[in-house]
Amino acid sequence: MARPRALSDNMTVLEYEGRTIYLVGTAHVSQASVDEVRRVIAEVRPDTVCVELCEARYTALTDENQWKKLDIFKVIKEGKTLFLLANLAVGAYQRRLGEELGVKPGAELLAAAEAAREVGAELVLADRDIHVTLKRTWGNLGFWKKSKLLGAIVGSLFAKEDGADAVQIEDLKEKAHLSEMMAEFARLMPEVKEPLIDERDQFLMSKVREAPGQEVVAVVGAGHVAGMEGWLDQPIDRERLSQLPKKKGWLGLLKWIVPALLLAAFYIGISNQDSPSSFSELLLAWVLPNSVVAAVLTALVGGTLVSIVTAFIASPITSLNPLLGAGMVVGLVEAWQRKPTVEDCENINRDVQSFRGFFRNPFTRVLIVAVAATIGSAVGAWIGLGWVVTLVS
Repeated sequence: MARPRALSDNMTVLEYEGRTIYLVGTAHVSQASVDEVRRVIAEVRPDTVCVELCEARYTALTDENQWKKLDIFKVIKEGKTLFLLANLAVGAYQRRLGEELGVKPGAELLAAAEAAREVGAELVLADRDIHVTLKRTWGNLGFWKKSKLLGAIVGSLFAKEDGADAVQIEDLKEKAHLSEMMAEFARLMPEVKEPLIDERDQFLMSKVREAPGQEVVAVVGAGHVAGMEGWLDQPIDRERLSQLPKKKGWLGLLKWIVPALLLAAFYIGISNQDSPSSFSELLLAWVLPNSVVAAVLTALVGGTLVSIVTAFIASPITSLNPLLGAGMVVGLVEAWQRKPTVEDCENINRDVQSFRGFFRNPFTRVLIVAVAATIGSAVGAWIGLGWVVTLVS
């Protein structure tokens, strides 16, 4: 039997256990990819179509009412404010690029799902759950790498896509360009590439191999094609790839370091007979920077007056409680003050196209205030602790 031919330059045809897999590499903001995906599925008429989506991402692309269901109080209580803000920032960058090219991000994946229905093929969501991927990525980074990554995400809000065009996007799908780009990515942030790219190459290939039928079309980002091909005949432990990263024991202890050191410093300062420090001096050294820094950062991002006062009062108290953060308290107060509406939630995608947009939308403003209060409280706590230590040393 003759080997099936590739129907496009961006397709790789693989044979696996007597079955044929058509691996189509796409760009997520490319009209050419949308057209190509539709044409390939119509011509092959496969038994199964696999797409680089998980259930959560598929719902996000297809459910127009997803933001209506978002409970800001729940987001804050579960400590997901920073995660949601980062997710929105990355999405905003993709949408800006997509709008410039006239294509909705992920349009080729939706086109693949629609084409699968049209030819009667089974649809398989082949990607790993996005929350697992992000948690494994975040857990793989040290403090400075996390700061660098957050800086890059924030920087994307200011980035302008001047000169980006469809030709450049299509060029990025070429193997030579991709190899250079992935090599540079691996050099700059190998800790990110492993969970974000390499692990998903394995997960995607594992799901594609298990897809039913003799002919399978798999639609994935072009950056995954080479990696997936390399795992075609290799054993893959999908259960291991789906595990959430274990929290490091010392990180749990770290939460208690500040209160433990503070209590020790208070004890030493008050009991030192040679140069005793008064309780009021030590208390002022702890409270003042803690309160001021948290309140100032809350004010700088446009928190309400009540939220600023709350940050000022709550920060020195919550800094002593590892189970309760100032950002949670301030965020809940800000949400109570602003009362984001269903309409505000619906407008998130429209508003968060720029840095200013994040502040304009009441929902995302609440998230920013909560994160700012958290950072301010943490910085203030270490400044306050340092001040107390200088008084007792």
